[in-house]
Amino acid sequence: MRLTRLRLNGFKSFVDPTDLVIHEGLTGVVGPNGCGKSNLLEALRWVMGENRASAMRGGGMEDVIFNGAASRPARHFAEVAIVIDNSDRLAPAGFNDADQIEIVRRITREAGSAYKANSKEVRARDVQMLFADASTGSHSPALVRQGQITELINAKPKARRMILEEAAGISGLYQRRHEAELRLTAAEVNLTRVDDVLEALAQQVSVLTRQAKQAARYREIGEELRRAEGMLLYRRWREAEIARAEADSALRQRLTLTAQAEAAARAAASAREGAEDALPPLREDEAIAAAILQRLTLQRTSLDEQEARARQSVDTLSGRIRQLGSDMEREAGLNRDAGETIARLDWEIEALVKASDGHDDWLAQAAEAARQGAAELGHREGNLSQATEDAARLGARHQSTQRLLAECRSTIDKAEAETTRAQSGAVVAEMALTNAINAFSAAEQAQSAAIALAAEAEQALLSTEEARAATQTREAEARAARSAAEGEANAIRAEVAALAKLVAREAQAGSQLLDRLTVEPGFEAALGAALTDDLRAPEISGAAKSGWVPMDQYDLPQRLPAGAAPLATHVGAPAVLDRRLAQTGLVAAADGPRLQVHLLPGQRLVSMEGDLWRWDGYRSGADDAPSAAALRLRQLNRLVQLKRDLEDVAARAAGAAQAHDALQARLAELSRADGLAREARRAADARVTEAGRAA
Repeated sequence: MRLTRLRLNGFKSFVDPTDLVIHEGLTGVVGPNGCGKSNLLEALRWVMGENRASAMRGGGMEDVIFNGAASRPARHFAEVAIVIDNSDRLAPAGFNDADQIEIVRRITREAGSAYKANSKEVRARDVQMLFADASTGSHSPALVRQGQITELINAKPKARRMILEEAAGISGLYQRRHEAELRLTAAEVNLTRVDDVLEALAQQVSVLTRQAKQAARYREIGEELRRAEGMLLYRRWREAEIARAEADSALRQRLTLTAQAEAAARAAASAREGAEDALPPLREDEAIAAAILQRLTLQRTSLDEQEARARQSVDTLSGRIRQLGSDMEREAGLNRDAGETIARLDWEIEALVKASDGHDDWLAQAAEAARQGAAELGHREGNLSQATEDAARLGARHQSTQRLLAECRSTIDKAEAETTRAQSGAVVAEMALTNAINAFSAAEQAQSAAIALAAEAEQALLSTEEARAATQTREAEARAARSAAEGEANAIRAEVAALAKLVAREAQAGSQLLDRLTVEPGFEAALGAALTDDLRAPEISGAAKSGWVPMDQYDLPQRLPAGAAPLATHVGAPAVLDRRLAQTGLVAAADGPRLQVHLLPGQRLVSMEGDLWRWDGYRSGADDAPSAAALRLRQLNRLVQLKRDLEDVAARAAGAAQAHDALQARLAELSRADGLAREARRAADARVTEAGRAA
């Protein structure tokens, strides 16, 4: 079995929806103590079917739901989903219809937990068997908890055998065998209970026989008691008559006091009316003040939030201004360095020009001396022998002058070359300074534009995050409403199924009249008391012996006593019951004994509570156990009402599901929009950084 994803929502410390993607190879979770690493393993064990609260480190299973914090409210439910790769199609038959199997376990406060496999509700046993067939599960040694290695080392052979069986892939067979043994044990217990019930029924038969004899004796004693009670009631009537006369005299005195009290009450009523007339304006003022206070409270909350956002924006912009100031100071330093370089180059140019001014005069003097020496040399060539020393000295002076002239010429050439380079360097420096100033202005504009874009991206991200948080809250509420509606629908559906099975089991293929009756809700006990077990008889014809035979109405129908309403107006019954229902009246429980003496032969009176008064003197109280017919009629009416409720609840659950799906789609769109807004904000921040670096 390969797990690809673990999703948690509201489970312990994972209050927000969190996905743990399990890639190929080794996936690890690293963090400090208390960050929730153990909660991931517990979530994995929980979704695999763990039902022990102690294994979840809690006192009850609802402790896995996030219980709230100082800044977060408590959650109403917790949900863990695990996605299994089934591309090889090795899962059991009930789960092998998709390439991926998503097992979801959801627990709601005061409603218990439920399992789903690929959006279909399944039993906890099915999920446990799925993992057991794959040699894993909530109790598998493959899920290594703290201290388990030491337990395995010190384990007994039986525990080691379980590990080997799981490694061999036969633990699922042991689970199924254990389940079959439990069912066999339950069947044996049920058989034992059936034997006990049969024995108890046999004892009840003997007890009922004795009670029948006692009832006959009770009727005889009852006659004697009625006579004695009559004498006692006559005596009490005489005493009550005397007491009535005394009470009449006391009543007249009380009437006088009552008149005086009524006068005082009228005065108090007039005072109360005056106070009530003055009360509505005060209540209206109070309502207006409360509305104004509520509005001001909301405005103060909104202003506090705006102030917090403004302060955050001011801090952000202040940091950016400080960064821009430091960038401007650095650029100003670079400008000063460029100015100093230009000034130094100008000074060097002036020095070179000054140095070249004396070279021309010196060169002219040297040229003049050379000409004079040449003239004197030509003048004295004839007298060579006499002027040898002078010629040698003049020759030396001539050579020295030539060398000096060559040096002066080379110095002048170098100075001219350096002047040319200095001039070109000054031009380049001026162009570089101009380009730097232009680039700095462009960078400032780009930086301002990038800051504005970043502010817009930040605002868009805040709006998207607020919308996403609001939608996520609404989605959680819609999920809870959907879960509650589905739970209510499932409960009603289960009750309908159980009641339908009970009604179908007690039905006799439509042969009994009870299956063909309809009665208004509330009148089941009255109809059950009127007809009792006669409703279980079928409608017959021909030579059949037991059942209801269709007969015409009486030519002269007997009227019911005054104050008795026909029961037939509240019952929908076959025509074969018309005679019986026409002679059955519906009265209040207090009027039954009074009207019983006016009944004609064949007539009977019933109350809505189930009392019965018959024409022959027999009566039955509603305190007795209700008849089987009344119980079945109530079951039929309850089944009809439950079906109506089921339609309403199913429609509400469908609406909640549709709203939840729409909110899920909206949440997915907002999540994508949030991702795009975050990308836009990162891109804007990168542009701000690049613009600052360029500036």
